[in-house]
Amino acid sequence: MTEISNFAGILLVVTAGFALAVLSTKLTERVPLPAPALFLLGAAAVSDLWPGVYAAVPVRTVERIAVVALIVILFNGGIEIGWRRFRASLAPILSLGVLGTFATAALVTLVARYGLGLRWILAGIVGAAVAPTDPAVMFSVLGRREIGGRSGTTLEGEAGVNDPAGIALMLGMIELATHADASFWVVVREFAIAMSIGGALGLLGALVLIPLLRTLRLPSESLFPVLALVLAGALYAATSVAHGSGFLAVFIAGLFLGDARMPYKGEIERFSSALAGLAELVVFVALGLTINIGGFSGRVWLDGVVLAVALAFALRPLVVLVTLVRSRLSRAERVFIAWSGLKGAVPILLAAFAVLGGVAGARHVYGVVFVVVLVSVVGQGTLVPLVAGMLAIPVRDRPALPWELSVRLGQEPPAAHEFVVRAGSPAAGRAIRELPLGEHDWITLVVRDGIATRPCGSLELQPGDRVLLLAEESDLEPLTRLFTAAEEQPPQRT
Repeated sequence: MTEISNFAGILLVVTAGFALAVLSTKLTERVPLPAPALFLLGAAAVSDLWPGVYAAVPVRTVERIAVVALIVILFNGGIEIGWRRFRASLAPILSLGVLGTFATAALVTLVARYGLGLRWILAGIVGAAVAPTDPAVMFSVLGRREIGGRSGTTLEGEAGVNDPAGIALMLGMIELATHADASFWVVVREFAIAMSIGGALGLLGALVLIPLLRTLRLPSESLFPVLALVLAGALYAATSVAHGSGFLAVFIAGLFLGDARMPYKGEIERFSSALAGLAELVVFVALGLTINIGGFSGRVWLDGVVLAVALAFALRPLVVLVTLVRSRLSRAERVFIAWSGLKGAVPILLAAFAVLGGVAGARHVYGVVFVVVLVSVVGQGTLVPLVAGMLAIPVRDRPALPWELSVRLGQEPPAAHEFVVRAGSPAAGRAIRELPLGEHDWITLVVRDGIATRPCGSLELQPGDRVLLLAEESDLEPLTRLFTAAEEQPPQRT
């Protein structure tokens, strides 16, 4: 029984720690401190107080945990955004996610080289590491509130694109740092190959995954969300073996899955969302355990704080100004996007890649990147609600909806659809009888603040209302425009 008792003791400590981590998120309802900051700091404190934990957690193991977690997070992120919302903000997302990644990496490289005195190659490694953003940190501060308009979609979509872009850029930089005959064109070539193959296989994966999930019949409904996630993992692996960006492929497949109609889609969405929340917690805790804060030198702290301040007040605003110069976003939305480009787990993971790749001086980079993330999460993150209020960015409450009413059907209901009334949409503030519905369109239910409401003709729709209706397939595009804000609407078909 010794082995069982020993393992039970370890399991008790681990589960108690994760339970405390989850319960600590209640604190963010009263204090605007991002939950990831609690996870990261708590794990780092444990590794400092018990050096045996720090010694027992190898970076390679944590790197693999983080890769699996990122697959889940990006797949779920694509599902939650959906191709329709992504397409409506396609230009700013790609500008920030691709061009912005290169621009941020280049500017940070210059600051690290001339401001901090790092060697060019180490400065480039730091630049590639801190380029990606993490909107999950911002959304954890907002709690049950969500950002309206295109700024929230742009931030989510940017992270879905710049995480794979940053990883591809870092792998190219490691190749440059560890091969004496390599040139900067190797970085550009590797980036272009990884993103091209990742994008192509992501589209191909969606074309295979969606019909498979629509037509396959399994003995238990609980197997469908498991199969979807397993297929996402297989897509990542196949794309990576083909030297493409598996993370980009998974994100793209999630985007198309998010708007697809298929059986058991609700189960898939709930499962992936819950698992993504767990993955976010696990990756911050795991990465925090690899940090020995007490062993940081004053140089590490100084370099990290300088880079974090430069990113927040100069580099990120400059990148947003240049990449979004032709977008339809308002000045307030651009300022909010500039401030909300928070750093999360991916920069630490990228620094871990450099350590595992044997880059000289990578341990110093690892510490500096951790400090940058810490300052970004705690410093910038806590001020996100205040900045949103000062800029009058529309923020709406998402009420807790613990109860669900669902009806099981044996066949696909081709005419059943659900829309959310967006602020600034043509439907907001209008009575149901005034809506330009088609002859065969019929609103069956309106859910407001978690309460089912009878859809009488005099009922005035409000932003946030969920509208369930029966409609012809040909009416979907005009209905989408009816319930969507003008700035979020996809371009007209020609």
